[in-house]
Amino acid sequence: MADDKFPGWHGTTIIGVRKGGRVVVAGDGQVSLGQTVIKGTARKVRRLSPGGHDIVAGFAGSTADAFTLLERLEKKLEASPGQLARSCVDLAKDWRMDKYLRNLEAMLIVTDGKDLFVLTGAGDVLEPENDIAAIGSGGNFALAAARGLMEADLDAEAVARKAMAIAADICVYTNGNLTVETIGE
Repeated sequence: MADDKFPGWHGTTIIGVRKGGRVVVAGDGQVSLGQTVIKGTARKVRRLSPGGHDIVAGFAGSTADAFTLLERLEKKLEASPGQLARSCVDLAKDWRMDKYLRNLEAMLIVTDGKDLFVLTGAGDVLEPENDIAAIGSGGNFALAAARGLMEADLDAEAVARKAMAIAADICVYTNGNLTVETIGE
């Protein structure tokens, strides 16, 4: 696809917040094509249960690419039950090295309630500082807001929801229709 023929797909903000023994992953529902909002209720945060282990994942980027990556992650988790870090590293290796996978355009935030990771197509498996991860077009806005809110007397979900509301006020590719999943104690 040539960039001059097709406007870019935009429109995702995903945040993961770890606080008080819980991890919350929240994502907005907006999908835009160029300057047009084509869907406002997309569900970009999913709960996975490979091998009976609860995992929450949020994705930014191409939906089809993200679903492909989520399927691969589930297979890695089934092969290494309860080992999220190992499964993420294995997926990132495949993503970077495999001829087909390396063309996928998406990013993931994944958590098992203890660990919190950002996965990228560059082979990165990042454990965020300050117990906050954010990706997508409004990710930096949500990250900055959440960092400012972490000292407040708020739980992980309240921090994530407030940070997403701030991002939605600033980023034109982010809306307030949230999907929120909580995992942990």
